[in-house]
Amino acid sequence: MNALVATNRNFKLAARLLGLDSKLEKSLLIPFREIKVECTIPKDDGTLASFVGFRIQHDNARGPMKGGIRYHPEVDPDEVNALAQLMTWKTAVANIPYGGAKGGIGCNPVDLSISELERLTRVFTQKIHDLIGIHADVPAPDMGTGPQTMAWILDEYSKFHGHSPAVVTGKPIDLGGSLGRDAATGRGVLFAMEALLNEHGKNIAGQRFVIQGFGNVGSWAARLIGEKGGKIVAVSDISGAIKNSKGIDVPSLLKHVKEHRGVKGFSGGDSIDSNSILIEDCDVLIPAALGGVIN
Repeated sequence: MNALVATNRNFKLAARLLGLDSKLEKSLLIPFREIKVECTIPKDDGTLASFVGFRIQHDNARGPMKGGIRYHPEVDPDEVNALAQLMTWKTAVANIPYGGAKGGIGCNPVDLSISELERLTRVFTQKIHDLIGIHADVPAPDMGTGPQTMAWILDEYSKFHGHSPAVVTGKPIDLGGSLGRDAATGRGVLFAMEALLNEHGKNIAGQRFVIQGFGNVGSWAARLIGEKGGKIVAVSDISGAIKNSKGIDVPSLLKHVKEHRGVKGFSGGDSIDSNSILIEDCDVLIPAALGGVIN
């Protein structure tokens, strides 16, 4: 079951519980706008590379649409559509004046240099700049993107519309970003996990954790878990997976990832098959990569 089928199924179940009119239910499943663009960039070696980008704007009934942009090889319109829909429900449940959107480019950021990622981001922004904005659709970081990506979007968008720092969230602090934004999602994982463990009479200290995904969410979750006395015994990301039953030195791993753009090759653990990360022995498994891994 792909992400869109699962999301639509859950929405239909909720709609029935709420007694929604069938016509309203149908209209809420259809996105406000679906954008698909082709992004061709020159690579560092002079060759051309083409990528497909998406921005699905699901609903703006409550305000400007809001949602991240992810860079990952498995990005496709169904996944982006599902995530955009979930953003609509998320902002509504949180009772904030935004709608839902999501975007992505089908690429592997590990295979691209920093300058290639910048060119790709700027071309994507050129293709969608007239469809986003503070009163229309406000992008944010997601898997494979971060503050630097948002800075490139802000800069490129501003070439067309004047200086517009509010066009994106999750941007660097010196460009008007919010303190604590980079750690926010990982901290949310920590709070949810603490609440669950407390229900079972346990604390984070002394528990063994496996984390699938070591991007913004997974890396911050690992850092915060370590500060609480938890032991990270296995980690994976798009580059590979590592294991250390005695506990991974998270600060050292973070330094390695910053230098090598992935956990692969980290000397503080044994390399393992990425597909086995979900069945490694642990007390708590944190899936912080793609959705749908537990089914």
